[in-house]
Amino acid sequence: MQKQNIAVLLTCHNRKTKTIACLSSFFRATIPAEYEFDIFLTDDGSTDGTGEAVNELFPQVKVVKGDGSLFWAGGMRLAWKTALNEGAYDAYLLINDDVVLYPGFFIHLLETEVYSLTQTGMKGIYCGATEDEAGKVSYGASIIKKNHLIMTSQRLVPTGQPQRCDLTNANVLWISGSVVDKIGIFSERYTHGIADFDYSLQAVKEKIPVWLTPSVCGVCNYDHGKKWKSSDIPLKQRIAWMKSPKGLAYKEYMHYIRKHFPMYLPYSFFLMWMKVFFPFIWDRYKK
Repeated sequence: MQKQNIAVLLTCHNRKTKTIACLSSFFRATIPAEYEFDIFLTDDGSTDGTGEAVNELFPQVKVVKGDGSLFWAGGMRLAWKTALNEGAYDAYLLINDDVVLYPGFFIHLLETEVYSLTQTGMKGIYCGATEDEAGKVSYGASIIKKNHLIMTSQRLVPTGQPQRCDLTNANVLWISGSVVDKIGIFSERYTHGIADFDYSLQAVKEKIPVWLTPSVCGVCNYDHGKKWKSSDIPLKQRIAWMKSPKGLAYKEYMHYIRKHFPMYLPYSFFLMWMKVFFPFIWDRYKK
């Protein structure tokens, strides 16, 4: 088989132990010899020595320095742009630095590519699901379900065969080079989250196949917490959290809904402010 050049993209900020564990699991994985890697890690202003530790333990990793203001999406964009400046790659593999990859994760991604080519004749985007330490799927892919009134998403569970999907988390995400040629990289409109959802939906719009891998690719505990702040938090703080990049990212989320689901913009606007002003509803029914 012809040699394949893959750019691996990560970003980190002050969680040295997790970042080292993630990279260690990558280098332990089963990867066919014809695949060659360049690894780009954005160290976004870490003060715990993450970048220095990576340089010492994994000198082949190219550490790109950020100023501490990039957040997740910004850090991934910087790593991605750095890779693109190095040249064209056959694929881009995005990994969250808190994922401990299973030895067979790469094989699952390749199985998905073979399936995509067989089913559609096209390469695409392949999302690797992760599970928490209890074995429950924590991140991965979802399908959109909507009717005339509401829109929801349904998380998919790996079944042993790749599944088409609409939304992908970028905890483990393979993006074929042809996809980047067509739709570019993560949008500049997103500071922290949402960028991966936006990207997969844009791919679906462009008729690019988006798949969930047949098997779980690693361990990653869900750390996003609740999607609202409880009634015991002062209103001013609840509003600030709604607007913050690590909260509900209000303006960015409204842009995302307007772009992909304009029909549901009033519903989404109403729901977000309901969470702020009447969180006791979620406290009671979403436990």
